[in-house]
Amino acid sequence: MADQARGRRIAERIKQLVTQGLSQVVKDERKGFITITDVRVTGDTQHASVFYTVLGTEEDRATAAEILENYRGRLRSFVGKGLGIRLTPSLEFILDALPEDAQHLDELLAQVAARDAELAAARAEQAYAGEPDPYRKPRTEAEQAQDELDAQADSVRETDTDDR
Repeated sequence: MADQARGRRIAERIKQLVTQGLSQVVKDERKGFITITDVRVTGDTQHASVFYTVLGTEEDRATAAEILENYRGRLRSFVGKGLGIRLTPSLEFILDALPEDAQHLDELLAQVAARDAELAAARAEQAYAGEPDPYRKPRTEAEQAQDELDAQADSVRETDTDDR
């Protein structure tokens, strides 16, 4: 069973070495702005997945992928020399979808904020269906006296209708 802490240290070191190797080993002027975002190493440290992003258009991403594929062996040699372990892991370069996902989430949040603003504007124009304060309040003495008078008037009317 492999040591997870050792795997994390090796992954972090590979990330540093690949970033350094991009500036020292890769001499292609078309490489653009390649950023290494993460490295994941298998438990036996035989394979490393290197995640990267590219600032620019889709064409820039395709060019960066081609360059990384062409320089994979040289970068692996550079990483092997810098790591100093018996077996150098193979490198696999994977375009990280994190920026596109973050942009998509930003667009969704903007849509939600716009919808919230619409609802707030609609809510400001609305009024309560009943009274503004629907809760019962203690009755005043005047209201109680009026209710007693109404009750007496009702009882008088009932007795008048019974007599007929």
